[in-house]
Amino acid sequence: MIWNRLWYEGHPLALALTPLALLYCAAVWLRRQVYRLGLRRVHRMGVPVIVVGNITAGGTGKTPLIAWLAARLREQGYRPGIIARGYGGRARHWPQQVRPDSDPRTVGDEPVLLARRTGCPMAVGPDRVAAARALLQHSDCDILISDDGLQHYALARDIEIAVVDGDRRYGNGLCLPAGPLREPRSRLQEVDLIVCHGTPGRGEFGMHYVAGQLINVHDHEQRLDPDQLRGRQVDAVAGIGHPERFYRLLERQGLNCRKQRSFRDHHAYSETDFDFADAHTPVVMTEKDAVKCERLARDNLWYLPIQAELDPRMESRLQRLLPQSRHPREGGDPVTTAVSGSRPTPG
Repeated sequence: MIWNRLWYEGHPLALALTPLALLYCAAVWLRRQVYRLGLRRVHRMGVPVIVVGNITAGGTGKTPLIAWLAARLREQGYRPGIIARGYGGRARHWPQQVRPDSDPRTVGDEPVLLARRTGCPMAVGPDRVAAARALLQHSDCDILISDDGLQHYALARDIEIAVVDGDRRYGNGLCLPAGPLREPRSRLQEVDLIVCHGTPGRGEFGMHYVAGQLINVHDHEQRLDPDQLRGRQVDAVAGIGHPERFYRLLERQGLNCRKQRSFRDHHAYSETDFDFADAHTPVVMTEKDAVKCERLARDNLWYLPIQAELDPRMESRLQRLLPQSRHPREGGDPVTTAVSGSRPTPG
């Protein structure tokens, strides 16, 4: 894809786009100042809010981290809820409540995956404040996790977690459109925790994926150990931000991928997308892709579920942060406070 070549492979066009990147950075700085100075309202929801996001465009591994985070919060006695933008969803009205059986075409693929994985109540919408209000009105959540939204400053947050792709890091280090950065790298100095999907750098907590059994897309009772496919050829598809990482994961499971077909992140699959594969060869995909392929009439589709494993120090650090940010919810209604002039980021 052109953006990968531009941002991560030293394409000369990036230099020509540098003036636009400088304008973008100036606009980002100005927007932040508007919230810092109280010229636009920052809404506090009456419960702690944890934002899990990144400063680069494209996937970095937030979804497995959010599932890990929801499980840890439950272990500590919280009742977590999740909000997200619902990217790729085509609902006519927002916000939308998300259930495990929701249509990913309506609410987005990652929200459906998170609802299934975590069992947490979830709401999505482009306006995260509205999504948070809707979720609190329809659930008993006492803490919220925002999937992405690091740059959504209207929502006050108590803890910020930034996720970094350990392979691609920050690309050429430039802001959009010349590079992959949504905000300058200096933004990371303000977050509470930095999680690196891969080999961590200084001050980062490492995260890696542990793969489970292959699961049939249509019949979740059908499962295969990757060892059962050793020596056989399989095909692979991925519609995620960094498909090469997924293909490497398959290779580490001992799978011999004959063909690899990559699509854009959040791709809406159709039958014709699998014309490259025959009906007898297993086609392996990510769990996020699988939620969009359940309606396709193919029996040879399998997905590889993954779980995030993190540096044990991450959980200890999280536990130290949580008591400082817990705001017990009073009564049954969400408490939303407009904070004027306060910093929309932790601190």
